[in-house]
Amino acid sequence: MPYLFTSESVSAGHPDKVADQLSDAVLDAILAHEPNAKVACETFVTTGLAIVGGEIKISPETKAKLDITSIVRNTIDKIGYNKAEYMFEAHSCGILNCLHDQSPEINQGVERGGDIADQGAGDQGIMFGYACNETDNYMPLTLELSHLLLQELHSIRDEKKIMKYLRPDAKAQVSIEYSDNHKPLKIVTIVISTQHDDFVKTGNKVADEAAMQEKITQDIIKHLIPRVKKLMPARVAKMMDVNKIQFLINPTGVFVIGGPHGDTGLTGRKIIVDTYGGRGAHGGGAFSGKDPSKVDRSAAYAARHIAKNLVAAGVADQILVQVAYAIGVAQPVGIYLSTNGTAKVRNEDGKKMSDNEISSTIEGIFDMRPGAIIERLKLKNPIYSETAAYGHMGQKAGTKTLMIDGKEKHFQTFTWEKLDYVDQIQKLFNILAKEEVAA
Repeated sequence: MPYLFTSESVSAGHPDKVADQLSDAVLDAILAHEPNAKVACETFVTTGLAIVGGEIKISPETKAKLDITSIVRNTIDKIGYNKAEYMFEAHSCGILNCLHDQSPEINQGVERGGDIADQGAGDQGIMFGYACNETDNYMPLTLELSHLLLQELHSIRDEKKIMKYLRPDAKAQVSIEYSDNHKPLKIVTIVISTQHDDFVKTGNKVADEAAMQEKITQDIIKHLIPRVKKLMPARVAKMMDVNKIQFLINPTGVFVIGGPHGDTGLTGRKIIVDTYGGRGAHGGGAFSGKDPSKVDRSAAYAARHIAKNLVAAGVADQILVQVAYAIGVAQPVGIYLSTNGTAKVRNEDGKKMSDNEISSTIEGIFDMRPGAIIERLKLKNPIYSETAAYGHMGQKAGTKTLMIDGKEKHFQTFTWEKLDYVDQIQKLFNILAKEEVAA
């Protein structure tokens, strides 16, 4: 039977995402000078205040180079909180720096004689990675559309040509009807709540709120939806018929008070937005503010890398990977893989491979020790600010350029999104590449 599935996203100006971005900005500033630093940075934001706290292990030289206050203010300004009327403004909000030294008991389990291959996990826990073939970037379509709606809304606000009333805080939610074999059939509902100026003031509160809601609704249908539609492949674009979708725009009627003034923000409180929008699974550990020795982050990226390459290679339509660790121990205590019955590969007997057979076949390709993950995905680089809004998964691998101590340096971003193991996987499973099939 067909079913409905829903995912949500939040904008870079959402208070929890403000906190995530501040934590990752601090992390990047530290890693830019000290790649082996140990960082667990948490942030709390509310009306007129940002508190940065947590544990770090860095040299005195690096500590001397850090200006936490400037990092926080510049990040808040970049997000768009730069007007006093927002009640949370980059250059006037209070900033409290509560960072302190990391516990030596944690550190002794992570660093073992300097050999990165023997590096222990920074904590116990379970991490998941997921991929499916319903979008070109192997992400669930519900989440992909939710992210794109808000990214384009962000771009419209930055361009300042239309919808000039937009403020930074926003949420989106997309519900899609799927067939019983998990194929998207149609977009049923799009919910968008966007913060805005109080741009209609006739003195009649009820009428003013209704007028603003109607204006925002029409602008979203007229301007935002066509922009997102252009970014989607034809098979998705044809589902974006505004006459067949239920739109719920600012359902409360007015959204003037928002951001950290409207709701406190905390690092790590949007972990489902950060990953797969409710598809697959989540181990519960947040990402932002953590250096890669924390397997909450690095192993989740590695699990996504495995799942994406397996699906792209044609092993299955969807794959979920779980990995588990004990603190201070390098080898995972368990690795699990599920295709949810969508496996396409066969064993030597011609039978469809079980999930366990698939898992055993790829055992030798992906070294899941924390140190090996860090080396393979180049995770000691200052590449984390880019992950802190609109998803840690599904974004394009690219290059980031920074000036560090007067020198221009280049770093690869979203390395876990690379399809660099597809050929190797296809050889292992005797899968013909698309080019070979076409020939």
